[in-house]
Amino acid sequence: MPESHASAPVLGAVPKVGVLRAYAVTLGPGLVAMLADTDAGSVMTAAQSGAQFGYGLLLFQLAVIPVMYIAQELGLRLALGTGRGMGELVRARFGRATSIVVTAVLAISCFGALVTQLSGLAAVGQLLDVPAWQTVAVAVAGISVMVVTGSYRSVERISIFFGAFELIFVFAGWTSHPDLSRLVKGIGSMPIHDPRYLYLCAANLGTSVIPWAIFYQQSAAVDKGLKLSNLRLARIDTFVGVLICQIVTSGILMTAAANRGNGGAAVADVRTFAQMFEHALGRGSGALLFGAGLMGSALVATVVVSLASAWAIGEVAGLRHSLEHHPKDAPWFYASFVALLAAGGAYVASGVNLVGLAIALGVLNAMLLPVVLLFLFLLACRELPLSLKPSGLTGLATAILLATTSAVGLYAGLVGAFG
Repeated sequence: MPESHASAPVLGAVPKVGVLRAYAVTLGPGLVAMLADTDAGSVMTAAQSGAQFGYGLLLFQLAVIPVMYIAQELGLRLALGTGRGMGELVRARFGRATSIVVTAVLAISCFGALVTQLSGLAAVGQLLDVPAWQTVAVAVAGISVMVVTGSYRSVERISIFFGAFELIFVFAGWTSHPDLSRLVKGIGSMPIHDPRYLYLCAANLGTSVIPWAIFYQQSAAVDKGLKLSNLRLARIDTFVGVLICQIVTSGILMTAAANRGNGGAAVADVRTFAQMFEHALGRGSGALLFGAGLMGSALVATVVVSLASAWAIGEVAGLRHSLEHHPKDAPWFYASFVALLAAGGAYVASGVNLVGLAIALGVLNAMLLPVVLLFLFLLACRELPLSLKPSGLTGLATAILLATTSAVGLYAGLVGAFG
């Protein structure tokens, strides 16, 4: 953590100012993490869910809200209670070798997610007849310059600006005018014996409770300099972010469900999804608005995914890893950020199917949840001060919920992929 964070003059004054100003100071890590959670992969997965099963996965989207909040809140509690990111805590508690393995798994997940985001941006460009390589090159260069030349706060504000475009999906869900009888029937229809349905359940879970989103929020809260005095408002920030995330995702699913073709066939390309949104938002403008929403979600997630990976590498390696450091003082942090972006951009420019990749990556994330949530809960139990530890009935309920979620993700992923 940079020395400038040690004094944290603004944050230390939080108890003395009004609630709105205090929330504005605390606002960011949770909201940005959840705006990134509604990434290009989530957009594709939710749209595919609506196209194939109508409203059959809408209840599932709402049911994961408590799990998302608990997972993100535990990471937040660890950040404010210890002042360290996930990588540092894993290294201190389980040793350097374990922390390297965990970081390697995270980096693989982050690279897959980054490819998904850049593929989403490329797809938006193709809707406007711009070649994929040109869109990706501009995105990689622009984001690299923004992060290398900016501070934590400037990067956070720009990310929130991009993420606000996701509200287009909420408007689309509203204007799709879902038939109430079909909606109720769809919510009550959950074909849990269908491997295709289970596969999408796993994908939706893995694009909601995302390992890199947990890592990001914890490291971002540390980099921003949040303290225990900010915990209550930071929890509100997280909960608001979770609600926005799932409302946006539900809007995407409802739009696709209301405008899907007969038979519930799987959709293979982004252009078909854009056509569904034209029915809800108007011919011509609907595709452009869909592209704007997808662009916003992909841009904020690109920043978050790349930062989560760079922070984790810096934490495990014991190197400087803050956006408050000048690139000359933290060369490895910025170099790893740009290198990951460039590698993802090169892969996307070679051609990749966004829809299939996004859903498969969500399933992979769901199958990794047992490891991620186990480490998260163990660290909370062992590293937090007594007043913040998950204990008693609340701790037991948290453990049961996380274990059940992990089991559902693993089962749905395996049966959906191989059933």
